[in-house]
Amino acid sequence: MDLRLDGLSVRIDGSEIVRSLSLDVPRGRVVGLVGPNGSGKSTALRCVYRALRPSAGAVRLDGDDIASLSLRQSARVVAALTQESGTDLDFTVEEVVALGRAPHLRGNQALGARERELCREAMERMDVAHLARRGVLGLSGGERQRVLVARALVQEPRVLVLDEPTNHLDVRHQIRLLSLLRGIGPTVLVVLHDLNLASAACDRLGVLSEGRLVASGTPEEVLTPGLVKNVFGVDAEIVPHPLTGDPQLLYTLDSPRH
Repeated sequence: MDLRLDGLSVRIDGSEIVRSLSLDVPRGRVVGLVGPNGSGKSTALRCVYRALRPSAGAVRLDGDDIASLSLRQSARVVAALTQESGTDLDFTVEEVVALGRAPHLRGNQALGARERELCREAMERMDVAHLARRGVLGLSGGERQRVLVARALVQEPRVLVLDEPTNHLDVRHQIRLLSLLRGIGPTVLVVLHDLNLASAACDRLGVLSEGRLVASGTPEEVLTPGLVKNVFGVDAEIVPHPLTGDPQLLYTLDSPRH
């Protein structure tokens, strides 16, 4: 499913957080949003999973305004992992993952054999199957993050929206998750702060600064020393990864090493 942010603007308390943002996320591709803190990345994502209504513009799925869908209909199509995801109730891991099937079920309809298998597969993929009977409140931040990704996968979305999904994850699980995104199937829009991870995981990048899209293209096209300096305020040398060829940033520290 093609996703398009079509002239998206968001104004909150008199401040324009996102300004006329237009960005295409082609079917089955992984597109990353990068930019400094406060540049509007998470706000744009919130419009995609309908936690916010844009002040202007639209989010389009295969050309249709997502606002034309009911919340249940859009929940069957778009799954989201947000920075605020969590629960105050001590559900078990398998119960939390099973919640991903809620948009597809009616009332208190029990999970069928297919739903249970989907949950098992998602937990295996995210390395949390061994935690299935554990309460989520007793998990580490990284374990809980992986549970929430499994819940999103169980939703069988056609569009997957991830806001800083590598938060709390150790290096092994960061790599595992970002590798999964490459072959997962749905269209993926992901916010990442780590530019090297974004370069490795994403087919294309959109760079936001003060709510505006200032660059978009492949990581090779976007990640230049000039852009990194202008947008992020740091000096960096761009070198190809010795194994993959993906651009990697080597940052220069301001103070000399002693």
